[in-house]
Parts: sequence; C-alpha cells; structure tokens
Amino acid sequence: MSNQFKSKKILVTGADGFIGSHLVEALVKEDAKVRAFCFYNSFNSWGWLDTLPKSTLKKIDVFAGDVRDPNGVLEATKGCSMVFHLAALIGIPFSYHSPDSYVDTNIKGTLNILQAARKCEVKKVIHTSTSEIYGTAQYVPIDENHPVNPQSPYAATKSGADELAMSFYRSFNLPVTIARPFNTYGPRQSARAVIPTIIAQIYSGQKEIKLGNLSATRDLNYVGNTVDGFIKIAQYPKTNGEILNVGSQTEISVGDLAERIQYITKRKIKIIKDRQRVRPSKSEVERLVCNAEKLKTLTGWFPKISLDQGLKLTCDWIKSNLNAYKPEIYNV
Repeated sequence: MSNQFKSKKILVTGADGFIGSHLVEALVKEDAKVRAFCFYNSFNSWGWLDTLPKSTLKKIDVFAGDVRDPNGVLEATKGCSMVFHLAALIGIPFSYHSPDSYVDTNIKGTLNILQAARKCEVKKVIHTSTSEIYGTAQYVPIDENHPVNPQSPYAATKSGADELAMSFYRSFNLPVTIARPFNTYGPRQSARAVIPTIIAQIYSGQKEIKLGNLSATRDLNYVGNTVDGFIKIAQYPKTNGEILNVGSQTEISVGDLAERIQYITKRKIKIIKDRQRVRPSKSEVERLVCNAEKLKTLTGWFPKISLDQGLKLTCDWIKSNLNAYKPEIYNV
C-alpha cells in the first residue's frame, strides 16, 4: 500500500510506555507527524521515549498530560487525524490493590479520548484492548466471538473501556477499531511481566528464579509484530467498528517458557514457585491462545518474528540494559 501516514498528524497515548514507544518509532519511520502523549511528571521524564535516538526525538511532538484530564486530552487531540489509544494501567496484581485508579485511567481515560476524537472529527481511532478480558479460554483458539469473562479488576476496566469505544462507533459513527493484543513481549517491557522477570533474574546471576503459576499458557507475540498489527489496522477503513485479535496463534506454558529462555541464555537455573506471584485461584487465567484470522483476512497481517527470534532479541536487549531492572524485587 502507499504510505498513508506521510505528513499526517497522529496522536499516540501511552507513548512513553512499552508498546507505545515502539509504535511511535514505527510511525516516525513512516514519516508521520507524531504527537506523543506522555504521562506528566515533575521529573520531565518521557519514559522509554528518553532512550530513542535524538534524531528520532526531534521528529516527535511530545505532549505531557494525563488521560484522566479531559481538557488536556482535548488539547492533545486537536489537529490530529488519527489516534492510537494505548495509555492504561496494566499491572494485574496492582489492580487487586488499587482498583479505583484503574477505573479512573482505563475507563474515564478512554471516555476522554473518545469524546475528544468525536469533537475533533478524528478520522480513525485505534483503541487498545487486552486478551485478559476473555478470561481462561472456554475454547481454543480464542476468536473475537469468545465470551468476555474478566477475572481481575484490570480486565474488568479494559472490558468496560472496550464497550464504551464500541458504543461511540454505534451511537455517533466514530471510526473506532478495537485492537486486542495477546501477550506482547520484547525490549522495554517492564519487569512486572514474566519474560523480563525470568531474563533479568538470570542475567543478574541468580541461580534460583521465583515464578508464579508454571502451568498457565500464554500466546506470546513479539512487540514488532503487535506494532505491525496496529499499523495494518490503521491502514484499512474496513476495520472500522471491528474487534481484532493480534496474536501469534501459538501457546506455551510459563514453565516451558523458562526452559526456552535457559536454552537461549545458556544458563541453568532452578525454578521456585513463589506464592506471592500466584494470582487468586478464581482470578488466574489458565490458558490463552489467539485466533488472529480475522485480522489476517481484513489486512493481510501475520507475525513475522517467531518466538525464538523474539526471545533472542529480548534477551540481548535486557542483558545490555540490566540496570533498568531490579531483579531482586517482586514488581507488582
């Protein structure tokens, strides 16, 4: 396809985060005029954007704000023809502790984005969902018609945000698409996720690694694949009003994943089950595996980077950036 992003002003919320920072990089390469919405803080930190080359940063319009603030969101949206909404609180254990903040950020924040996009007559909104809203698989692979069964406050708020997004499509004809990534991993992912937890503990020299549920399976998709899926969704108008899974269509257990990482890092470790890292039994999602055929049919997307390739890239990056992690601490 021709370059549909060239010279277009595009807002990315959550641009300072893991997936958001990779998406910003990809859009800059597409010659888009990116407005990167970062969480305001007194340290003037732009999160992972601070690690990008200065040549890339010069091409980005950074907007410091808070998605919970409708005025700031409206200001950020003005003049933009497209919005990628990724800003969210995502840690599941922390949602047990502070569910109110998840409602404020994930639901009210999404409402602010939708209202602003409608007011500014944005041509395309890609709202980021999560496979967690499906809960434990009732059948596999999980397609977009699978029942929604949120098993944590985090998943419940993301489900509510999805419904809000679809209501704006149906009520106001706002051109919204829901992108529903399965477990994305790669460079810059926080230590609250299982893959950085394993790799960081290995490279910090620990011989025993603490993990939670080893039998749970996940569909792991490299961040470059996920970002490519987002970009494909944005390119095709026929994705409007659709919910689209983005995943690798394969599954692996946490235990087998740890073995795979040991092989790649050439380190032998002992795995210890840490009760602190185990979710409440009724909240544990035991199995997730994606059916991404709908996305493939509508856009031609497919994951280009395999699990082994992605894990190798991630291991190399974490080894070189180990100071970004605190392996001895359990990150909630």
